[in-house]
Amino acid sequence: MDGRSTVSALDPIRIGVSACLLGHEVRFDGGHKRDRFLTDTFGRFVEWVPVCPEEEAGFGTPREAMRLVDRDGRLRLITVKTEIDLTERMDRYAHERAERLTREGLSGYVLKKDSPSCGNERVKVYNVHRVPTRSGRGLFASALHARFPFLPIEEEGRLSDPRIRDNFVERVFAYRRLRTLFATRWTVGTLVRFHTAHKLALMAHSVVAYNELGQLVARAKSLPRPVVEAQYSESFMTALQAIATIRRHTNVLQHMAGYFKEVLEPAGRAELAATIEDYRLGLVPLIVPITLMRHFVRRFNVEYLAGQTYLEPHPKELMLRNHV
Repeated sequence: MDGRSTVSALDPIRIGVSACLLGHEVRFDGGHKRDRFLTDTFGRFVEWVPVCPEEEAGFGTPREAMRLVDRDGRLRLITVKTEIDLTERMDRYAHERAERLTREGLSGYVLKKDSPSCGNERVKVYNVHRVPTRSGRGLFASALHARFPFLPIEEEGRLSDPRIRDNFVERVFAYRRLRTLFATRWTVGTLVRFHTAHKLALMAHSVVAYNELGQLVARAKSLPRPVVEAQYSESFMTALQAIATIRRHTNVLQHMAGYFKEVLEPAGRAELAATIEDYRLGLVPLIVPITLMRHFVRRFNVEYLAGQTYLEPHPKELMLRNHV
């Protein structure tokens, strides 16, 4: 895994975050960009690790605005008015800070969009004619990705999209479970149990990855443990990055419905099928068939389905699946 700090299921879920998103007045103009989903909703379930690269690198607050500039194919961090090159200073800080973050036991990171230090994607990069293209990534964000290749990382702007928000939070909790698994003296048996619990979640994101991970687990006894851990971690987190579509969710729900064919009365089967169809047509959100499915799982004590993280991938109080 990305960081080797020990982690327990009882430890708080720690998430790195651009400090301005928590309301810290560290922006270049001395202001902040507080995000209420992060502070008031998601923040009830996680412990934040705030970072402001530009302030921590010693640029001060307030400070002159900066931007990314392409100089002969090299990405530089340059102050807007005085054109001072701060690239090396930021690069040194970013790599050192990313290394120290390995001791924080992070399960995710939320970055400030459009920032020349924190922007995760489509950050403006200016050419020699001062014409921008949205083709860059902030220097600190780049160091973060290099040090934590499997860590769920997202921008606060994209989290306004319900499906991306659901996906990011699901990945945070899945990553935490994955780190907890590999922080122990895991066995092939514990890996099989972990994989079994995540089968339907994987199916909702990528059927190809679902099959490939199953084959990897089946071969696990014949492979070196470090190889299994590295390959499983990469494939598992990469699979979850794919947004689960309505079609894939419908496929998983219909698969689950098959477990009730022999035990559910005709009226119950019809109700379940109709609810799944309503979801497929966009008439109800995902939480509606999920809630009915949970009811039948409890009623008939279907052990396999009861153990699936798909039915509750993150705290229900977040109500994320009320909107997808």
